[in-house]
Amino acid sequence: MNEIASQGQLRLAYLRWALVTVPAIVFLGFLSGYVANSGYGNRWFAALDKPALIPPGWVFGVAWTILYVLMALAFAIVLHARGAGGRGPAILLFLTQFVLNLLWSPLFFRAHQVGDALVLILVLLVLVVITTLLFWRVRRVAGLLLLPYVAWLAFASYLNYEIGRLNPDAETLVAPALRTQI
Repeated sequence: MNEIASQGQLRLAYLRWALVTVPAIVFLGFLSGYVANSGYGNRWFAALDKPALIPPGWVFGVAWTILYVLMALAFAIVLHARGAGGRGPAILLFLTQFVLNLLWSPLFFRAHQVGDALVLILVLLVLVVITTLLFWRVRRVAGLLLLPYVAWLAFASYLNYEIGRLNPDAETLVAPALRTQI
């Protein structure tokens, strides 16, 4: 026997990582949106003027669920790639961008900070592009799995920009949920 682990054992090890990363990342993404009261059910968001290219509300839920699953699978691949060059920085950058991802919804939907959310999503986009390149170097398929995320973030950045442009008074449109009125 010349192999340390069989192909089946290696697949099983990857699946163990995926069984942790997929539910965790999907749950945290859902939790961020839930806490932020994101989407068309948010009365502040419903009152905003929106760009013509904004998709229906259900598209966001479907898109983010798919993106979180793809992100988690890519992360599991990199976690599983023990000994691969660049694995440590790739993991660190993934975790950093994921925290920023989770902060965007509360900043935009809860705090109504459209301008700050735009800065955050642009920084996030840059970090995700770099993460994609690092993942690509560790395992090509992991980098490929992040490409839809990059594309969606570019589109979401455009939407964020347009909402800010169309609603220069967005912060004062409705009392933010973070403040209490008596």
